[in-house]
Formats: sequence, structure tokens, C-alpha cells
Amino acid sequence: MSRRAFFTLHRDLPREGPGERGDVAWAAQICGLRPDARICDAACGPGADIPALLFAAPRARITGFDLHQPFVDDATARFAGDDRVAIRQARLIAMQDGLPDPADLGPFDLIWCAGAAYFHGITECLTAWRAALAPGGSVAFSDAVYLTDAPSDPVRANWAEYPAMTDAAGVDARVRAAGFETVATRALSDAAWEGYYGPVERRIADLKPGADADLQSVLAEAETEARIWREHRDEFGYLLSVVRPL
Repeated sequence: MSRRAFFTLHRDLPREGPGERGDVAWAAQICGLRPDARICDAACGPGADIPALLFAAPRARITGFDLHQPFVDDATARFAGDDRVAIRQARLIAMQDGLPDPADLGPFDLIWCAGAAYFHGITECLTAWRAALAPGGSVAFSDAVYLTDAPSDPVRANWAEYPAMTDAAGVDARVRAAGFETVATRALSDAAWEGYYGPVERRIADLKPGADADLQSVLAEAETEARIWREHRDEFGYLLSVVRPL
């Protein structure tokens, strides 16, 4: 996939994945989040969930980070002047490249991670993030799951880049393998998915006229992804889990 074409589609979108404010509010309530909590928004993208995190904890200190500099730039501009929010480039887990990870940036009362833990694996991320949690801290993360034992071929093809995708029980097993417990789970609503795919589809329509070959390929892939969700939403979804170290 062309990186340039990908960011042509995604630049300035409100979200980089499914989600809604109610997801953050639910997780904050489950965690018993204090108004002055220290929060990490891991792989924050353009910062879509930070306003909801600030609403849940108005005196919070939020560190948002992403690996991709264009998202860091977007989020930095969005929250310029708000001294409750710091945005920087960092990794989900430590690598040998000098970039920080949550363990370098904490401690945190809550690590929020919307749809990104799969990059390294749930068990791997939680294991690494334990050192970044303050005493009594929690992690809230969402991950794609199958909702049926027999997903159709189009759905399996759609998630081919995530071969480790499992169901709710499988997510819980990975949580326990990291030495954490699942406190509560919540399935993301259709509204959470529409909040992502609606703007994506409108952007696709705007970009199609005159798109070069690389951009056409990216647009077609995104269009197919949205169509698969609309046609097969009963077969897969996102599960939001709130977990704590044992």
C-alpha cells in the first residue's frame, strides 16, 4: 500500500477506527476514574478520543502518542494551548530505535488503546504496559473479534491481515496470559462503526475523481472494507475490554 495514498485518504478524518464518546464514558465509570487521573491514549491517531477522556476526567493529565508523525502533528495542532494534553511520537511497546513507550511516559491511572493492540498482540502489549500503570491502574482496549464460529469467506478475507483474530473468550485468554483480569467488556455499537466509516465513505467519494493508480487502490480497499461491515456486521465487531493486573 502506498503510504502517500493512505494518508491522502486518512488525513484530517475525525477517527482512525470505530468508536464513540459513550465507550470512553463507560470505561471511565468501570475504572472509577478520578477527575485528575493520569491517562495515556496509546496510538491516539488524530486524537479523536481525547475530548471524551477530558470530559470523563476534567483535570486529567493526558499523554497521547502515535507512531505516525502525521497523526502526531494533527493531534498536536488540535490540542494546542490545552496544557492538560501532551502529544508525542512513541511506540506501543519498546523497540531498539530510541522512541519511548508507555513505560517511559507513565505512570498512568488509565491506558486507553482503541483498536491498536493487535499490532503487537494483546498479551504482549499488556505485559509491557504493566510497568506503566500506577497502583490500581487499568487498561481499556478494543480489539476486533469474530461473533460467529463460522465467519464467511468475505469476512475472513477482510481480516486476513489479522490472522490471530479470535472471539471474546480468546481475548480474555490473552488478557489472562499477561497476568491481568478482565473486569468488564462492551461490544462497540453500530453508531461507533458509522462514526468511522461514514466520514471515510464521504472522503472516498470526494477523492475518486482524478485519483491516480495508487490512490485508486487505497480507495477501493477502504470501500470494500466498509461494504463488508455493512453486509456482514453480525459476523464480527469490536470488543472493548477493561482489564487490571492480577
